[in-house]
Order: sequence, then C-alpha cells, then structure tokens
Amino acid sequence: MDLLLLSNSTSDDGYLVHATGAIAELADGRTEALFVPYAGVTRDWDGYTAQVREAFAPLGIAVRGLHEAADTLAAVNAATLIVVGGGNTFRLLQVLRQQDLLAPMAARVRGGAARYIGWSAGSNLATPSIRTTNDMPVVDPGGLDALGLVPFQLNPHYYNLVVPGFRGETRDQRLAEFTALAPDTPVLGLPEGNWLRVAGGRQALHGPHAARWFLGDRTWDVQAGPLTLPG
Repeated sequence: MDLLLLSNSTSDDGYLVHATGAIAELADGRTEALFVPYAGVTRDWDGYTAQVREAFAPLGIAVRGLHEAADTLAAVNAATLIVVGGGNTFRLLQVLRQQDLLAPMAARVRGGAARYIGWSAGSNLATPSIRTTNDMPVVDPGGLDALGLVPFQLNPHYYNLVVPGFRGETRDQRLAEFTALAPDTPVLGLPEGNWLRVAGGRQALHGPHAARWFLGDRTWDVQAGPLTLPG
C-alpha cells in the first residue's frame, strides 16, 4: 500500500509546488490520475479539477475528475492513481458514501492496485474516521468512518497558536478532547508544509517542521524521518 498524505496544497511557492517531488515519487511513472473533487464546496468541481490538472501536467500525469465519469464505480476500479483534494471533509465523505465508493476505493488502494495522494480533507479521508478534521460539519455525511488506510488519526494544518485575547480552545485543547474520549487512538498533528509517506507498512514524516503525537493525556513532538506509531 502506497500513500502520500499532505497537510496542505498551497504555499508561497504556488499550488502543490512544495510537494512536486513527493508526488512524482509516489506516482512512479503512472501517467493518469483520478481526481476526487468532492470536498469542494465554494469552488466548483470542474474548476477544481482543472487546477489539479494544471499542477500535475509538468509531471506528465493526465488528470480526470471522478465527477466526470459516467460510471464512478468503474472509474475507481480502473484507477491506478487516486488523488483526493482538500476542502470540506464532511462534504467529501457525504458524496463518496452516497455513491457507495468508500469500500471500493479502500480495497483498490489497500490491495496495491492504486496508489493514493491526499491533502487536507483528502488526508483526513485516509484515516479511520474524520473526527479530527478542522472542518465545520456543513452536511451530515451519514457516519464519520472513513477509508481506514492508516491506523491513526491525522490533524492537517496543525498548529497551536495562542492569539492574545482569544478565549476559544487552542488546537491542542481540541485534540485533547478527542484523546480524552478515545485514549487508545493516536492522532498526528501535521503542520503546513509537511507530509507523510506510507509504503510497505512503514510511515515516514517529511517536511520542515516537527509534527506532534497525541495519545491519551500525552503529547510529544517528532522530527522528519521514520515514524514509529505510538502504542
């Protein structure tokens, strides 16, 4: 099973520019990608797909939007590279569940027939559930279970900034609420500019920043390199 899970797509350098090398490595010569734009809410799916198509073109990868397929199940079952974009995780999960695509997509990736790239909401989708997303539940997805491709939760766009005068919870406090109620489930806070590469049952953290593990009442930072799952 081969996964590339990015925290974010945009940076000061441009759209997906910071991840070009990682995307090329994961694609490993594949020249076609199936893009899932369903997390887009305030952006239309055609425009979203066009943006990803433009970003992947220099890598020699042609992009087709899943929403463009007459038979979405057949499209998933034929894909060798599945790309899931960011946006609203609840909307993403809702549409995939409505189309009965969660199990086929997971099976395709887990069995090695397709490789998986996700960012933000697309990275959340790869975990057991979407319960550690930052997004507002703008729709009811009919359940929070996701693809379960990795055995831990992610929190993309992770930071723990304390804003003077702000009385709401910090990100660490929000994630502590999750781990208090699910003390055996690890959560990895994945900062902007970082990503995870999963291959052969092993995980590696890449990027310029330390990530943070949350498990029960414990937290600790980890640097880029091989990632050991807490237990």
